[in-house]
Amino acid sequence: MTEPGAPRLSAILADITRLRVDAVVNAANRALRGGGGVDGAIHRSAGATTLRAACRALGGCEPGDAKPTPGFRLPARWIVHTVGPVWGGGDRGEESVLASCYRRSFEVAETLAARSIAFPAISTGVYGFPPERAAGVAVRTLRTLRSPVVREVLLVAFDDATLLHYRRLLEDR
Repeated sequence: MTEPGAPRLSAILADITRLRVDAVVNAANRALRGGGGVDGAIHRSAGATTLRAACRALGGCEPGDAKPTPGFRLPARWIVHTVGPVWGGGDRGEESVLASCYRRSFEVAETLAARSIAFPAISTGVYGFPPERAAGVAVRTLRTLRSPVVREVLLVAFDDATLLHYRRLLEDR
């Protein structure tokens, strides 16, 4: 195994379900049942029935944690399901839970020997986390992580505004 190093961190505008990476992160709900947004898109693209069965076997997931399933019909080999915080105004530990989502997903990807991982903007949809603030948590957290395995981390934006948040933060050193 090589020495732990900082993976390459970049942001792209893309459909996360079409990326050829080793692992994609799913912004899931506690029951891992599938839902709207990126969660629904990943379930549909991976094969909803098969993915739902694999998720049922995991017994749910707590906010800030992460659990893997195969990628099934996705180009990605693995799906790492993580449950982000529901925004409650910012004084209920939301940032630390969100940071934990990024750390735990990265750790799970590492145990799967994933060399590349793609993250959506966790909690910024129906969970209401302010996108600019969430982007800051994502970039700050991912910049602290080191791995001898994971070499590339993609922050995947679904819209131009989110991409701009990521790029602005990535330019600031």
